[in-house]
Amino acid sequence: MFFGTTDPHQRMLYDAVDEPELASPESLLTAYYTQLRTVIDTVGVSVVANESGVSAETIDAIAAGETPRVTTEDAAAILAVSDTHPETEAIVYELRDHLLMGMTTGILSVDAIAAKIEVDLTGQEVQQALEGRTEMTLEALAAIQHVIETANN
Repeated sequence: MFFGTTDPHQRMLYDAVDEPELASPESLLTAYYTQLRTVIDTVGVSVVANESGVSAETIDAIAAGETPRVTTEDAAAILAVSDTHPETEAIVYELRDHLLMGMTTGILSVDAIAAKIEVDLTGQEVQQALEGRTEMTLEALAAIQHVIETANN
């Protein structure tokens, strides 16, 4: 299994910042997009668009410094284009595992998370997103990760 690293070119979404427990949801979100831009800048817009399956418009927007709506699956597909990251499915599974383990360690329920995030999700929707039964945007990931990391420190 692939584990997080301090090398910014190999970081996973959940370890986008050095001290996530101190990061706001906004700074986590910025870090996620920075990771994506690093891959796009390194590999190239056309290569990422062709190999990731993410729309060229979304790739172009990220490369231009914008923050379009991106799901965790799309973000993983972008990261997976880089030869420093595992395949898309491995990234998504590791992300979900990290979040679920953090919930266990922090003794958090999905309802507790939903009550603390500004993203409009119910406890059931948080659970579905964490389990991969519904899309999770990077905005929702940042909010959820912030609550989990804060509870664990």
